Amino acid sequence: MIIDTTEVRAINSFSRLESFKEVYGLTRLLVPIFTPIFGITIGILIIVWLERKISAGVQQRIGPEYAGPFGILQALADGTKLLFKEDLLPSRGDILLFSIGPSIAVISILLNYLIIPFSYQLVLADLSIGVFLWISISSIAPFGLLMSGYGSNNKYSFLGGLRAAAQSISYEIPLTSCVLSISLLSNSSSTVDIVEAQSKYGFWGWNLWRQPIGFTVFLISSLAECERLPFDLPEAEEELVAGYQTEYSGIKFGLFYVASYLNLLVSSLFVTVLYLGGWNLSIPFLLIPDFFGINELEEVFGTTIGIFITLAKAYLFLFISITTRWTLPRMRMDQLLNLGWKFLLPISLGNLLLTTSSRLLSL
Repeated sequence: MIIDTTEVRAINSFSRLESFKEVYGLTRLLVPIFTPIFGITIGILIIVWLERKISAGVQQRIGPEYAGPFGILQALADGTKLLFKEDLLPSRGDILLFSIGPSIAVISILLNYLIIPFSYQLVLADLSIGVFLWISISSIAPFGLLMSGYGSNNKYSFLGGLRAAAQSISYEIPLTSCVLSISLLSNSSSTVDIVEAQSKYGFWGWNLWRQPIGFTVFLISSLAECERLPFDLPEAEEELVAGYQTEYSGIKFGLFYVASYLNLLVSSLFVTVLYLGGWNLSIPFLLIPDFFGINELEEVFGTTIGIFITLAKAYLFLFISITTRWTLPRMRMDQLLNLGWKFLLPISLGNLLLTTSSRLLSL
């Protein structure tokens, strides 16, 4: 029997080509998935380090110094410690609800990063209902907190979960009204279209100047949604020990902190997208040379500049929220609900009515 070596080589080459195509296809599938996850993880570690350093500066302390240069590895050390700590379960609690509550809180917030445009070409899903998808998905997180509080079989935990649900309902409607106003101004609910609508006049084209009332309401509501001081009633240490986190330890306890910082980062990014022009530069396009136009560049340089501008604006909001945490006292629960229902809701609805009227008159 004679074997044609040329045919064997062709078969081997074809097999290698098919294997290469399979590996390449798998790589193209996994890289867009894991790249944002890696970037978000780094962002959370940076936020934890910034919060420690900024709070130390406000209180005239040094802050973390020994875990890496300037303490930059302190957040990684804290996460590693929680990862290896014992995971305790309440003996009389609902173990199923107790276990899946933190996961629901993290996953519901993590899905919001799908629609955030970091630059013109760097967005995972440019959906026509982008901002409303964020509103709908973010409203799932309080269910995870309520499940955690109920499953703990602890009166402090359950009260913290109830507070989280009440707080979310109170501030979700003003937040939605502000988003509706931005959608009316941009004639679209897509996050990419909203950023593009602000790009014509640079700094003066931001929705911040066209929606100052909406920006203020959105800022307050987003802080309440993130449960940051002065709105951290669901986990008030002086009243509820640690709220819905009281019975948690180990990695489940760490997931609550991951969810908190994920929510803070996604709120900062949405403030940037909705009100601060997203990835666009802050000077009018007429003053930018043609070779430096961000919207026209389709290369790595343009994408990198867009990412840098987006993150710089987002971290400005992060600095404000962290500073607010260490400068304002905590509100009472009745004050928090009164602010949401009696002040922010009428103001946001009035702002939506004015925006709608102006759009109708301009037609």
